[in-house]
Amino acid sequence: MFDVPLLRSLLAVADTGGFTRAAERLHLTQSAVSAHIRRLEQEAGHRLLERTTRSVALTPAGERLAGYARSILALHEDARASLGAGRRLSGLVSVGLSEEMAKSSIIACLRRFLAEHGDVELFLRIGLIGELLPRLQAGELDIVLGSRCAEDARGEVLWSEPLIWAAGPAAMPADDPSQPVPLAVYPDSCPYRAAAVETLSRAGRDWRIACQSPSAEGLALMVAAGLGIAPMPRPAAIEAGLREVTGLPGLPDALFQLISAAKMRPAATLMLNQLRESAAQLSGGREAPGGRR
Repeated sequence: MFDVPLLRSLLAVADTGGFTRAAERLHLTQSAVSAHIRRLEQEAGHRLLERTTRSVALTPAGERLAGYARSILALHEDARASLGAGRRLSGLVSVGLSEEMAKSSIIACLRRFLAEHGDVELFLRIGLIGELLPRLQAGELDIVLGSRCAEDARGEVLWSEPLIWAAGPAAMPADDPSQPVPLAVYPDSCPYRAAAVETLSRAGRDWRIACQSPSAEGLALMVAAGLGIAPMPRPAAIEAGLREVTGLPGLPDALFQLISAAKMRPAATLMLNQLRESAAQLSGGREAPGGRR
């Protein structure tokens, strides 16, 4: 049998990419987390982590054990919440989702959670992650699921996707350096917009905002109509029937992240674990930076 605290330390190191952040998340010392990993490796009979001077990543054996560990911990939290001292979960849980994360598996997870815990009230806000994170910081949200172009130290990267320049069949040409790139973007709080502007500016390319929309559907329609070129994750662009534009500077990856408040009530903690599992299914096995899944 693997001890729950040891499994929790393994996942914390894997999700945060290091022992220091893992210790901060678990409210332990770094030496305690290291001791947990050594003991778990002894019990498993395998090396679970690859360590370098700059990064920490799961070994193949570590990835297999991490998959089981997430299921074990989710069941553990569910059992403790349902049976512990006869208490029922209650209270308000506030969740923020970016539009691209408001997918069927995430919504189904929220529906199952509310069906199992009838005394819990859910507040759900869907918007751009740049709008959601300040609300998390202000204590208005417990959990945020969304994508950014840089890792947030407060959260964990679930998976990554290439960010591409997407265009419709009748898109304006973008290979002429003498002409500004016509951008189709979300409002200012979108990380893809910021990444596009920064990338073009660094490359010395002029750009202009040709059109913008607060919704993914509206943005895809404008791009398909040839009104502009949009920075989009490749799977989303393909799903929308758009094509990749070549000849422009390369964009950073989109990092899909789960970010939670520092302090949460039991209901929010349990929902966090269940959302983590659902988001892992939504990722379709795509790798997170550092080889994590």
